[in-house]
Amino acid sequence: MTTSTVPETTVATTAAAKIPDTLVIDDTSWPVRNLNALYEIQYVPWPWWLEHTVYQTLVVPNVKTEFQEGKLVWAPELATDWTVSPDGTTYTYNLRQGVTFSDGNPFNSYQVWTQMYLWYYLAGNATTFMSGLELFDVSNVKIGPATFDLIKASGLAKPTGGVLAMMEDKTWPIYTNGPYQIIFHMKAPFLHLNGLLAGFLGLLFDCQWAMEHGGFGTPAQFNSYFDDHPIPGTGPYVVTEVQMNSYVKFQQNPTYWGKSLTASDLAVNPLLNPGQVKTVVIYAKTDDIARYTDLTTGAAQLSAVKATNFKLVMNDPKYDYFAVQSTAQITAVAINTKIAPTDNVNLRQAIVHAINYQDIWDKAYFGQAAAFLGPETPNYGAYYDPGNYPPYDYNVTMAKDYLAKAGYPDGKGLQTLAFRIVAGCSFCKVAAEIVQSNLADIGIKSEITEVEGGTYWGPYGNYQTNLQNAAQLGHLSFLGGMMWAPSAISPTDYWTSFVSTKSLWGNWAVYSNDKVDKAVATLASSGNPDEIVSALKVAQEQIYKDAPYAWIAGCRLWYVDGSFVWDKSVIKEVWFDPAYNGINTAPLFNTVVFA
Repeated sequence: MTTSTVPETTVATTAAAKIPDTLVIDDTSWPVRNLNALYEIQYVPWPWWLEHTVYQTLVVPNVKTEFQEGKLVWAPELATDWTVSPDGTTYTYNLRQGVTFSDGNPFNSYQVWTQMYLWYYLAGNATTFMSGLELFDVSNVKIGPATFDLIKASGLAKPTGGVLAMMEDKTWPIYTNGPYQIIFHMKAPFLHLNGLLAGFLGLLFDCQWAMEHGGFGTPAQFNSYFDDHPIPGTGPYVVTEVQMNSYVKFQQNPTYWGKSLTASDLAVNPLLNPGQVKTVVIYAKTDDIARYTDLTTGAAQLSAVKATNFKLVMNDPKYDYFAVQSTAQITAVAINTKIAPTDNVNLRQAIVHAINYQDIWDKAYFGQAAAFLGPETPNYGAYYDPGNYPPYDYNVTMAKDYLAKAGYPDGKGLQTLAFRIVAGCSFCKVAAEIVQSNLADIGIKSEITEVEGGTYWGPYGNYQTNLQNAAQLGHLSFLGGMMWAPSAISPTDYWTSFVSTKSLWGNWAVYSNDKVDKAVATLASSGNPDEIVSALKVAQEQIYKDAPYAWIAGCRLWYVDGSFVWDKSVIKEVWFDPAYNGINTAPLFNTVVFA
């Protein structure tokens, strides 16, 4: 599959239909962890170009209502329908019949079962394997390499004997009821399983094929064969060529189960579209000028355009670009709560009130941003700002007062703060320099250091990892290095990631508070929305006072300072990651409709 041959990028167009022979897409970066789907358990690879084009989920939001109306309407994908028990503890999914993976193996409940417990295994048998939440009673679960050897020998088409008995064992929290029904039983009511399964952990692949091609590896070392030999999926496209760190070539899946779906079916879920183009090539191109040139010359029909070049296309009537009015994509500055001097709450309050947020929006984000108050975003209704607090405001007088309370009047005696940003992120640099200038205005000195991506992200991990490495994280840093979008379409994602000690990734302020942990735990233990909101209100009050983050902006552009752009005379419609680029930045190319 890996080849050094570069595919032809010249686009030949059929005059009548205006559909190109090959759709070419330029993205900004090669997927982290290559094309290895096992790393979904770690919420990478990103950008995950195989999302919905190769790997599908049981359920997914209807992207039209989500992006156009700002509300989640769940639509079936590999499940035909589902039910939730009255007490909110049991989700039952009925699966589509007659679906196969692109290699011919049947899709069924046994495949889903194997993948869910694979996540448990690859997470080191952690009870929080599902998005850091304590959802399942796994006291009876015993699974490891020997179990997967038995499953491989039995096969997932029609498991027999002890393997089938294990999969149907109702003392395990996830179990099957025949080949086309799978049940998830939570140990307490939970309202958001659909949202978790619509994210990374719900993107399904052929576990049988994976076991036959070297197996899964271990929690410490995943099987690297899948880095450039992607595990087959059920989606409308298959990967046919891989040039590592350069491009991936896709072809339409000739056995795709959704080829005969009707227009009404696709209206309910546009992500099921079989696609209009036989061949798609996605390139990873780090140079913004190269991507912009490909767009303007027609070498690429869809291109990620950022920073200065985005200014050239955003007001050009020839082009359209993707933006959303209500977005879960955010930028924020994490303030390290575990090292001096930023462990001083009054200093953190001084920082959050010293920042001119509007200035950042205008100069770094082209004005395509809005105020918000974390950790949640407005997308999730009642779970956002339950205490009805205003976002932190730019108030120099208040910032100076807090700085004096911290013991550093006018900054006297205060050391220079270390401010880490990712190298090559132009809007990060602009925003960081504004923050630096704002802090200097009240007497706080900071030094900005641009760090290469791998080195920047290296010290970060779950909460315990961040706590251990707190001294390496600096005093100030951007979330995700530059921006952040959810890895699951659920209000649990940000509350758990940013402010909980159960965080698997994202608590870069190294923030902990017992009241907050207790409140966040209610998201995984209550089926009563009013009870959850009441608990989160207590947590938000504490977070607001503790100021572990300066919440900079909710961002409407896909890349904060740019987005994906296309020629309106060529492309009529295209949809993007329903997790607001938390999983994928590239267009979902099977949804492209040509003008």
